Amino acid sequence: MPPTVLIVDDEANIRKGLSEILADEGFSVETASDGREALARSAETTPDILLTDVKMPGMDGMELLARIKTQNADLPVIIMTAYSSLGSAVDAMKSGAADYLIKPINVEELCVVIRNILLRKSLQEDVRILRERVGFEGQPKTLIGESLEMSRVSQAINQVAPLNVTSLILGETGTGKELVAEAIHQRSPRRAGPFIRLNCSTLSENLLESELFGHEKGAFTGASEERRGKFEEAHRGTLFLDEIGEMSGSVQVKLLRFLQEQAFERVGGNETIRVDVRLIAATNQDLEALIQKGKFRQDLFYRLNVISIELPPLRDRTTDIPALVQFFVDRYTRKNNKLIRWIRPAVIRLLSQYEWPGNIRELENVIERSIVLAEGGILEISHLPAQFHPHDEAEEISFPGSSLKQIERFAIEKTLDHTGGNRTRAARMLGISVRKLQYKLKDYAAIDKAESAEMRRGGAQAALPEYSGRPS
Repeated sequence: MPPTVLIVDDEANIRKGLSEILADEGFSVETASDGREALARSAETTPDILLTDVKMPGMDGMELLARIKTQNADLPVIIMTAYSSLGSAVDAMKSGAADYLIKPINVEELCVVIRNILLRKSLQEDVRILRERVGFEGQPKTLIGESLEMSRVSQAINQVAPLNVTSLILGETGTGKELVAEAIHQRSPRRAGPFIRLNCSTLSENLLESELFGHEKGAFTGASEERRGKFEEAHRGTLFLDEIGEMSGSVQVKLLRFLQEQAFERVGGNETIRVDVRLIAATNQDLEALIQKGKFRQDLFYRLNVISIELPPLRDRTTDIPALVQFFVDRYTRKNNKLIRWIRPAVIRLLSQYEWPGNIRELENVIERSIVLAEGGILEISHLPAQFHPHDEAEEISFPGSSLKQIERFAIEKTLDHTGGNRTRAARMLGISVRKLQYKLKDYAAIDKAESAEMRRGGAQAALPEYSGRPS
């Protein structure tokens, strides 16, 4: 069922014109001539977005905004106002409006604003469902996505979490191994207990042993008091050891003994301490290769690898990139008090084609940097780091060697980029009607969708060349 937009304006011509435009764009439309009628319609039809004028007789747009928020706090409201009344739009944003538009309404801007609001609502719902699914109290990161690869990871988490077994999480740096470990903990019977984390690669051998098992007073120079280790802190909970492949041989021996007996002694101590801890380990290394080189104990590997979960690199789940991008855009626009109303399709295309050696962590850093640099409410290619900038735009199409259809699409997309996505201006520059331009764009979207589906069926990496406003 298409999203429903409720249009509220006391001028019949405006209601009719906006209704026809939004209906042509695929939306379901309801109208109301004043605030009171809008409240009644909203209660009856439950619209997805309310679009209202500010100045209306009787109940004006500001009062309607206040009333609608008590009736349906989650309903996004877009305010329409004349430039001379811009102060009203600012007040409306402070009172909870989702966005505002200046009259006369720019049709392209209206459609972009509506689609971005709907996308944001959809992603917020996805986040809510994911939180419930994995039991996260905080915001999930890499578990966002509906690709086949991430569905397998979610299924593995649900299978492993209730079991009191040691687990090994495998994956490249930045794929979200710690988040998966936390998801397992939150879904387990130990969720009320502590979740303790330690990166084994950041400490020397002596410090790592002390961090894990604790030490007695005077055990070594500087040990001025008794200290509990991570195993004691994690009692009746979960201990997550990241980069387990960096652990020295002597610490591996002590860890193996703990896994066998659930017991250990502090550094410099003789008392045997028993704790109830579930261990989850992670590594970006090939442990079996380390075993062959004599750098990792085979018996410890077998103890750790009772159940393993392998996380896919981001380049193997590019269909999740649009949703991940929007998630990080929302996060860092809030953090930096910025408003991003549109992400250029070329930005998503470049991000989907990149190899991502740093995976999700790298993507998050790229988006945070881009948000800081972005101005005017649009995320541009120019805001991305240097490695994303095409070195030679002529490489995108060659003369001769390209078909007329390829050349036509190239011209249309470059013109849309030039106009900031304004289809009316782009059509005028191209010498075609807006309707013909819309047909062309729909054809391109259908072709891209079919090609993407075919690539996924063939097991290839699927790059999403267009960002239509809703994650696939």
